[in-house]
Amino acid sequence: MDTPFIAVIPARLSSTRLPRKPLADIGGAPMVVRVAEQAAKSAASRVIVATDSDEIMAVCHAYQIEAVKTKTSHPTGTDRLSELVALLRLARDEIVVNVQGDEPFMPPKFINQVAQALSQHRECAISTAAVAIEDTSEIQNPHAVKVVCNLRSEALYFSRAGIPYARDPQTNQFPYLRHLGIYAYRVHFLQAFADLPPAPIEQIEALEQLRALYNGYKVYVQVFHETPPPGIDTPEDLKQAQIKWAQLHQN
Repeated sequence: MDTPFIAVIPARLSSTRLPRKPLADIGGAPMVVRVAEQAAKSAASRVIVATDSDEIMAVCHAYQIEAVKTKTSHPTGTDRLSELVALLRLARDEIVVNVQGDEPFMPPKFINQVAQALSQHRECAISTAAVAIEDTSEIQNPHAVKVVCNLRSEALYFSRAGIPYARDPQTNQFPYLRHLGIYAYRVHFLQAFADLPPAPIEQIEALEQLRALYNGYKVYVQVFHETPPPGIDTPEDLKQAQIKWAQLHQN
């Protein structure tokens, strides 16, 4: 892969469903470390943890992972990235991939692919990913975010609702897409993002990517043909991740 990019892992210590999530143990190391180790297997030139926590900073330093201290007041991970690119004084056209801090099994090839997609679509400020919905129950599940695209694979809208609405369900053959929470950004977008007020559609859906669409930025959506492993949001998710890690690393 010839697209240079940086992988950034936003990590905040507070979490309502799984307290102190970034420090949860997976196979003898904190989750944030496992995510960084996985991101380092990608083609990223740097892997950086952006955090508001001194504890997370200390853990990263202990494992020789680059980390940058950011403010505690950021409402979203994208806002945290906006501060990071300012602190690092990154060039406007550099590409930054946001790797979610609760996805220790994210395949490195997916990280590469969203960076490559953004590099190839210079008219877009962001690239992200989606997969086809095969379980129709996900269409009306608000925890499964749907995305609808135009003919250039640019996002028209993201929603927790089942979009598009099927007026005639009996003949509906529309290929519904579930959005995946991995993004590549151009630095100039991140520089602008923090100064954009939250959009009404962003606030009602609780989806920060809608701020970009509301302000006229183009988001390229790459459809993956396989679904990455799920993230870790609950204590039960953590137990399953610990079991999976043990199975993957059996001697």
